[in-house]
Amino acid sequence: MKRSVSTLLALLALAVAPAGLRAQTAPSAAEVADYRGLHAAAQRGDAAEIGRLLAGRADPNARDRHGRTPLHVAAHAGHRDAMRALVRGGGDPRALDSQRYDAITIAAVRDDLATMRVALEIGGDPRAVTSPYLGTALIAAAHLGHAEVVKALIDAGAPLDHVNNLGWTALIEAVILGDGGTRHIRTVAHLVRAGARRDIADRAGVTPIDHARRRAYSEIVALLE
Repeated sequence: MKRSVSTLLALLALAVAPAGLRAQTAPSAAEVADYRGLHAAAQRGDAAEIGRLLAGRADPNARDRHGRTPLHVAAHAGHRDAMRALVRGGGDPRALDSQRYDAITIAAVRDDLATMRVALEIGGDPRAVTSPYLGTALIAAAHLGHAEVVKALIDAGAPLDHVNNLGWTALIEAVILGDGGTRHIRTVAHLVRAGARRDIADRAGVTPIDHARRRAYSEIVALLE
């Protein structure tokens, strides 16, 4: 099936980028083994130990070698009480790691709705520009077809029409990086019902509906008409 030049170039850029730039990096087994203090407690989800360490003046915004704070570590592991404890003790709920991911985007990419709701509850910004692609949590979730996460981010006020540095909106990514299946259909439906602009084209001037037609995603085409 033919693809636009802009799509092919962008997909090539994603494919050849260093692994650390293509996707967020969760702590490796070796890193976890080396963690001490708040990072170790966050990885375990030990909220009581987090409180004890913070009372002893541990730095809630300390960074590991990938720029992750204990909050990022807790978000990767889905430890919601640990996230709350860290922010109560002064952790920055909007901190970005070295790849520009925040706790909201980490949870959105993991399709972890409950953890993402906590990241919002503790002060995360659903409008934040995140990732090496200068996108948003909404774009990341739409790309992956995480439909319920998309709906929650929309409800939280995430920008519907942000354009990342690939020239793509959430709606475009849901089509060109999706598989046309049920999850991406639901994702497109949430975006369209919320009022996402269907006329924003990619850098080659190709609109979401044009991309859907080229891929024979008939149910997505019907939503975009």
